[in-house]
Amino acid sequence: MLTENLTFVRTKDNVQIAIWHIFDSEKQPHLADCTTHKAQNIFLTHGTFSDKKTCLRIAEYLAILGHHCYIMEWRAHGASSTPKDKFNFETVATYDYEATFRYFFEALKLNNLHCVTHSGGGIGLTMFLIQNPHYIDKINSASMFACQAYGAASNPISYVKILVVKLLTRLLGYIPAKKLKLGPFNESYYTMSQWYNWNLRKNFHSSFIKQGDMNESDMNKNRAPYTFADNQPFDYRQHMPTITIPIYAISAKGDRFISPTLGCRALFNDFNNHANTFREYSLGHGDLDDYSHSRILNSRPATKEVWPTVAAWIEKHAT
Repeated sequence: MLTENLTFVRTKDNVQIAIWHIFDSEKQPHLADCTTHKAQNIFLTHGTFSDKKTCLRIAEYLAILGHHCYIMEWRAHGASSTPKDKFNFETVATYDYEATFRYFFEALKLNNLHCVTHSGGGIGLTMFLIQNPHYIDKINSASMFACQAYGAASNPISYVKILVVKLLTRLLGYIPAKKLKLGPFNESYYTMSQWYNWNLRKNFHSSFIKQGDMNESDMNKNRAPYTFADNQPFDYRQHMPTITIPIYAISAKGDRFISPTLGCRALFNDFNNHANTFREYSLGHGDLDDYSHSRILNSRPATKEVWPTVAAWIEKHAT
């Protein structure tokens, strides 16, 4: 029997973040006798316009296999509270992820953790781990669906599309996600402008952290090459090789605007880890669908051919 429990954690900037624990209560007593799957802890989170529903179906699938799944909902999404101040991707990474991981390892004292993210959820995880490298060795694996930050404007046409959408969002003040059927939550221009700027400028710069704000010895834990210029924006891209977690990166051929394959591949390459695996799903590769940004995670074909590969990746890196 699948069970959902809701817990709230408080961030350092005083926002309540919802964490949903999904597990199979009937399977738990028998896990010791299960030789097919080792029970693991899995952190899941969504991207913009979304809430726990984006991750719920795959979480239930993984829970039926015997795993404990924890879905974090971003601030102002789902059951999480809405802050008074504006926020962007980096705010979520800096505060919401930090409170969640502190809960995992200090309150729950988890001894293993795998991450499954969709879209901006993977961007947030990347920034969080670079800011907090002491968590890297605590994570067994990551699976990133449709994740890219600075590679969507790969040609003049895509550049113009992003620029036009940025200008329209600025005029409206937000993206009307509900009307456009992008998801249940509208996103403000302030939130989305960071994503627009990363892609238009082809960088992965912080909006509020300077190079000199970060501790040099911590950031160079794995001897990744970088240069420090104290007054320059912190460059996450330079430090991505410090994330040594095995990453399974998943892209969809039909995802042509938010996370095109070239953009996902660019992010993947910058981790520079031979233990990582990249996979584009497409009809041309013999798969069931070209998929879209949402269908790569939530669709009937994805349940048949994509989800089992995520479960296998987790099992491969289980402890």
